[in-house]
Amino acid sequence: MRKLIALFICITASTMCSAQLFTREKVQNNQNMDKQILSWGYYFGTNNLDYKFDYNDNIGDIQTVKTFGFNVGLVGDVRVNDYINFRLEPGLVISARNLNYPENYFDDIPEEDLNSSDFLREVKSTYIYVPLLMRLSTKRLNNFKPFITVGIATSLNLSSNEKNPEDNSGGEFRTTKSTQFLDLGFGIDFYLYWFKFTPSIRGVFALNDELVRDFDPNSPWTGNINSMKTRGVFINLTFR
Repeated sequence: MRKLIALFICITASTMCSAQLFTREKVQNNQNMDKQILSWGYYFGTNNLDYKFDYNDNIGDIQTVKTFGFNVGLVGDVRVNDYINFRLEPGLVISARNLNYPENYFDDIPEEDLNSSDFLREVKSTYIYVPLLMRLSTKRLNNFKPFITVGIATSLNLSSNEKNPEDNSGGEFRTTKSTQFLDLGFGIDFYLYWFKFTPSIRGVFALNDELVRDFDPNSPWTGNINSMKTRGVFINLTFR
């Protein structure tokens, strides 16, 4: 997560320097762009997702190995006034997480019945992610304008395996198909000569439990998990 934030700061700083944003007198680009009631754009970026676990018993933590994923989508913007906008940003979010289980989760299983793959579960997620955001902006300063966003999102996980008749005893780790999120972020609009460029960083937090439990209530993979919720960071680059 620190690397993602550092990357965002570097992108922002580089663009600010190249655009000479701190010059006192500067010709404003695209002066009428923000006066449109409806506007459209697109974005792409990266994500780094994790799971937050709550356990029934304190017998050890499941370690999540995170990887970088990919985001791409569209932007629909409705202007309320100079400082408030509402946005719908439907997109595709692809990510993967590896879950490493502690050995003591399998104390009730004979050692000869275990192999190394039992301690690892790879969770691939392909979300159709649809956030509705309220964007609160500052006054435009020369050719840039900072803002924050707050909103909720719903998602459809195409890789969930929720209805799969196999569970972890057959090597299938299952998650729910539908998840709701809280979405918080900040960013900066850069008004370039031909278009508006917007880097942003967003925190996403699942509101519902995503785990589909195994048929055996004492399953070592799901029996001790009270809830499992996605949390993570998106870094998006938007063009309008």
